[in-house]
Amino acid sequence: MVPWGGPAVVKPWLKQNQFPRFQPGFQQGPGLQQFPFAQPQWKPANPPPTVPAGFQVDENARYTGLVTMYAKWKGYGFIEVAQKGVVPNDRLFVHWKSLQSDDRFPFLQKGMEVEFGVTVQREWNRAGLTIRAKNVSMIGGMNLALQDDLDAQEKQFVGGQHLRYTGTLKFFTPRHGFGYVVMDQGYDVDPSVPSELRVETSEVNAGGKPPRFMENLAVEFGIWRTLRGNYKVYNMTLPGGHPLTQDALENRISMGPQTYNGEVAIWNWRQGWGFVRMDPAVVLPPRVVAKLAQQQAAARQRGKAITAEKMMYFRKPDCALSLMVRQGMQVQFQLYIDDKGAGACDVRG
Repeated sequence: MVPWGGPAVVKPWLKQNQFPRFQPGFQQGPGLQQFPFAQPQWKPANPPPTVPAGFQVDENARYTGLVTMYAKWKGYGFIEVAQKGVVPNDRLFVHWKSLQSDDRFPFLQKGMEVEFGVTVQREWNRAGLTIRAKNVSMIGGMNLALQDDLDAQEKQFVGGQHLRYTGTLKFFTPRHGFGYVVMDQGYDVDPSVPSELRVETSEVNAGGKPPRFMENLAVEFGIWRTLRGNYKVYNMTLPGGHPLTQDALENRISMGPQTYNGEVAIWNWRQGWGFVRMDPAVVLPPRVVAKLAQQQAAARQRGKAITAEKMMYFRKPDCALSLMVRQGMQVQFQLYIDDKGAGACDVRG
C-alpha cells in the first residue's frame, strides 16, 4: 500500500526544497489520551445493543447505511441501516477495527454513506450477544481513504504534505501513544524545526492496524506544525513508504490460504500469547519445518525444555476480532514464517 497519493514524493536534501514552508489551514487534533490505539481497556459510552440468544442475521449479505455518529478519537460510532428491519431500531454499532481502510488511523465521518456486513458476537465483558457492523467499506466495496484529504485541508506542513525526511525512531510505545524521531542531518529546514520530533499514534502508518512497540529503527516521515508552533512527525513509515506493519518489521511471510486445525494448548491471557497443538499426522510445508527447527534450536540454547509435539506460537493480534481464546478450545488457522521461526495467524474458532 502506498501511504500517500497524488504528487510524487520529494526529498529535500540541501536547499533543493522549492516548496513553500507551510500550507494554509489547520485544526489541531485532540490529546494523546484520546487515541483508540492507546486504549487497552476500551469502553464505549454507548455500547453495542444486546440481542436475544436466537437472533440471526445473514453474515454473507452486504448492506448500506448512513453514519449518524462517529467518535474518531474513541474509535466507534453508529450507522443507520438503509434496509429496514435487518437490525433492531435500524441502528448498528461500528468499531474502528471493522473498517476496511487504507488510512493509517482508520475512521468514519458523520453523514457519509458506507457499505458493510452484519455480525452477531458474544461480548467477553457483557452478558448476552451483541450485533455490530463488519467489513465496513465505501459504497461498491472500495477501501475507505479519508485521512490524507482531510490532512491537506487542516494541517500545516513543513515543505508540503508529500515532502519526506529520513531519520531514526528512538522509540515508540503504543501504551503511552507516542515516541521520538531523530531527523538525519543535511536537510534544509527552518532553524526553528528541531532535530528530534515527537510522533503520536495517529501518525504511525501501521497499515491501519495498532502500531507495536518499536525502537532504533530507520524511518521516513513528513513534518507538520501545530497551532501552538510545535513540530511533529507526519505519516511515519519505513524507508520507501512501506507501512510499519508487524509483517514488515518481522519479515513475516504467509504460507498461503491453507487452513489447519488444532487445539489451544497454552494461553497466557495477561500477555496475549499462546501455543496451538497440531495433529502429529499433519504434514507441514518444508519452509515451516525448517523454521520450527531453527526456533527450537534457539529455545534450547536459552535453556528451554522442548516438546516433541507440533506447537505453533500465536498472539492475540493474530486472532479474529470476535475470538475469545480459551485453553483447550479447537481452532482453525493459517501459517507464517518470520525471522524468529514459524507461527499461526488468522486464528478462528
